[in-house]
Amino acid sequence: MLEIEGLAVRYGAREPVLHAVSLAVAEAGVVALLGANGAGKTSLMRAVSGTVPLHGGTVAAGSIRFLGQEIARANPADVVARGLVQVPEGRHVFGPLTVDENLDAGAITVRSREARARARRQVFEMFPRLAERRRQRAGTLSGGEQQMLAIARALMSQPKLLLLDEPSLGLAPRLVRQIGETVREIARDGVPVLLVEQNAAMALSVAHSAYVLELGRVVLSGPAGELSHSDEVRRLYLGEDVDEGPEGPEAPGDGRAVPQLARWTA
Repeated sequence: MLEIEGLAVRYGAREPVLHAVSLAVAEAGVVALLGANGAGKTSLMRAVSGTVPLHGGTVAAGSIRFLGQEIARANPADVVARGLVQVPEGRHVFGPLTVDENLDAGAITVRSREARARARRQVFEMFPRLAERRRQRAGTLSGGEQQMLAIARALMSQPKLLLLDEPSLGLAPRLVRQIGETVREIARDGVPVLLVEQNAAMALSVAHSAYVLELGRVVLSGPAGELSHSDEVRRLYLGEDVDEGPEGPEAPGDGRAVPQLARWTA
C-alpha cells in the first residue's frame, strides 16, 4: 500500500535528517517505526503526509508511492483526499469545539450523509467515552480523551491508511494499553496503520513488522516478534539487561531463555 524508497529529507542547507530510508506498509496490519528523539521519525511522517514544506523542509531525494501513485511532493490536501490520513503528535484537537464538532471536521471530505453517520457510530462504538461527552468542548477533555478524539476524528475521514505519530506520548500506562488495543482494533477493521512510537514495548506488542531508525537511517527491520527478541532492541528500547560474555551479547541458541517482550503493568 505504501512504498518508501531512498527517502532523504532536509531542512534548509543543513545535512539531511533522513538518509536513503526505505520501508513498506502492506494492505493489512500494523507497521511500527521505532527510534529515540531525533531519529527522524516525525520527519518521515511529514514527508508521507506532504507537510514537510510547512515546516521549512524539502524531500531531497527518493520516492513515496501510495497505492501505486507517487506522492513525495504532493500537497497535504491531495494526500488526505487519496485516503492517507495522519494523527500528529501532541493530541491536536479543536479545543473550543465540541466532540461532535471535531468529528464533523474530520468528516469534511466525506460527501455521503449516510457514510458520515455510519462512521460516527463506529467511532462511538470504539470510544464510548466520546459518546458520553459528545457535547463537551474538546479543550476540557482529559489527555487520554483528547487522544481518543484525535484518532476518532481521523477515522471519520474513512482513511485507507492511518499514520499515528506518538499516540501514547505523555499518557499513563493504563491509557497506553488502551491505545494499543485501539490500534489493534483499527487494523482488525481493515485500516492498516503506520505507528510511530518511542514506547517500543507497546508498539512491538501490536505491530506485525517494525523498522528502527537511528540518526535518520533504518538500522533494523523485520517481524515485530523477532525484533522484540533482538539484544539491541531489548537493551536500547525495552530497558532490559542483556548478558554479555567475552564475545559480546549472548547469541540465540546458547541454551539460555530469551526474555519475553516487556509489558506494561498497572
